[in-house]
Amino acid sequence: MEPLPHHYRATIDLQATADDIPLRSPGLPELTTNAPAEYGGPGDRWSPETLLVGTVADCYALTFRAIARASKLEWHKLTCAVEGTLEKVDRTVRFTEITIDAVLEAPAGSESRAERILHKAEETCLVTASLSATVTLNATVTVV
Repeated sequence: MEPLPHHYRATIDLQATADDIPLRSPGLPELTTNAPAEYGGPGDRWSPETLLVGTVADCYALTFRAIARASKLEWHKLTCAVEGTLEKVDRTVRFTEITIDAVLEAPAGSESRAERILHKAEETCLVTASLSATVTLNATVTVV
């Protein structure tokens, strides 16, 4: 890992007549975004709201993988579903809750250790640590 601080960049070039927003970052494929259906958007594009919950899922999975590798935990598959709750609080709309449902397939005998690592991933995920929303992890280990 490179020494901190790290810097990340994203840009948009929004035309006044355009509906979709092209989101770019150097060296990455462009994403087409728009408002979600709940805000009158088409509902078939990534939105800031879906990007945020997707970012939580992605960061959680990457954090889990790194900890599992460092801990030499054997595992087969991680399924991670994230739901964010957007509410109006004190005249401001914001995410109030993020729920992570993580299901890990692991060999018999590793259930307790695997569950600890699932929780450690939630505790150390830099994205969830950066949010003011309440984060809840529902961790399940299944034996395969």
